[in-house]
Amino acid sequence: MAKLLRNDSPYPPVPEPDLRAATALAMSLMAIPGRSGDEAGVSEFITDALRSAGVSRRALESDNAHLHTPLGGQTGNLILKLPGTLGGARRMLTSHMDTVPICVGSRPVRRGRLVRSADPTTGLGADDRAGVAVTLNAALEIIKRRLPHPPLTFCWFIQEEVGLFGARHVRKSSLGNPRLAFNWDGGAANKLTVGATGGYRIQIWIQGRASHAGAAPERGVSAIAIASLAIASLVRDGWHGAIQKDGRRGTSNVGIIQGGDATNVVTEKVYLKAEARSHDPDFRQEIVQRIEAAFRKAAEEVRNSEGTTGSVTFNGRLDYESFRLADDQSCVLAAESAIHALGRIPVRAISNGGLDANWLSARGIPTVSLGCGQLEQHTTREALDLDEFHQACRIALRLATASENIGDPPTDAVAEVGQARGKS
Repeated sequence: MAKLLRNDSPYPPVPEPDLRAATALAMSLMAIPGRSGDEAGVSEFITDALRSAGVSRRALESDNAHLHTPLGGQTGNLILKLPGTLGGARRMLTSHMDTVPICVGSRPVRRGRLVRSADPTTGLGADDRAGVAVTLNAALEIIKRRLPHPPLTFCWFIQEEVGLFGARHVRKSSLGNPRLAFNWDGGAANKLTVGATGGYRIQIWIQGRASHAGAAPERGVSAIAIASLAIASLVRDGWHGAIQKDGRRGTSNVGIIQGGDATNVVTEKVYLKAEARSHDPDFRQEIVQRIEAAFRKAAEEVRNSEGTTGSVTFNGRLDYESFRLADDQSCVLAAESAIHALGRIPVRAISNGGLDANWLSARGIPTVSLGCGQLEQHTTREALDLDEFHQACRIALRLATASENIGDPPTDAVAEVGQARGKS
């Protein structure tokens, strides 16, 4: 007989997941190279695991989202739809398959209750292979043990780390019209991300004029000098980094600069990539305008002996819009109930980074994001907390199988939820 969770709980019990199997999934997934655009190996691993468990090919779909992204890439989003054996609205569980480049070459090893990469020069890749393991394990538990469940969709997205492109280009019709959606990404298992900032990316080309830096430097227009003056003015005037203006908040960053071939040539061309973020779309647009104005002004200031100036060209796009779920959103209340069922206090949070939930919510699928134990993501110090990961596996299985109205926590839990919200 399956072991049940919290038989003394006011919540209906659900089976205890096989945590050893879940950990093995996470260890295997984190070892697969799969930076953004190179997710084919991860998709194949998920597909093989599901097919071995008895999932038919017809239940799985690999879409063509990658054909609509700047990277192209090897494969699209992987989608599994299961018809319900219980009544109720369709629920969706999601995570993203790609990692940041620093995680390529990860060799996961357990050290006590943490997992780290044995290679100190790489990240672990728990962002978001731990999320993939959580959602995949829930699907495998349901299929292998024939657990009762409402209609379900599982989606493993591509290219989240470079612009949420998988969630942006997934066909909504392929997802089966889910009414409750849950996304696993970074943080503790009881953390609920109910809102996130919007992000705008900018490409900047600076055109100067080349000249010999020793024989005739005065005839050149340095594209590097233009870039330097523009960035310095943004920093000086408070429009770079953390930005606070008249009670409004946002961030900006110049993250990539490329240009120059030799020290004896006045640099003719420089290419930059920058970004602006804010929960306030109008303020984010003002940040973008300030960045562009700084580069235009710098281009006018740098002149050669003949009075020639440089020029700048911009190409920008909205990567994702900000969102904030309503306090009584069904997916949020359901997730909080699942966390309460494990004796934890849910904590609502707002993110200053983008999530697949940004695009899902924008497309009419309100999505709450939950953590699964990742620590210090995007660094060589990244780790996975196995205790939090196991809690996330329990939460996912409850959300995928619960038949009750899980949007209403017990009365004695309401005060705890309110207190937790103040920490976000």
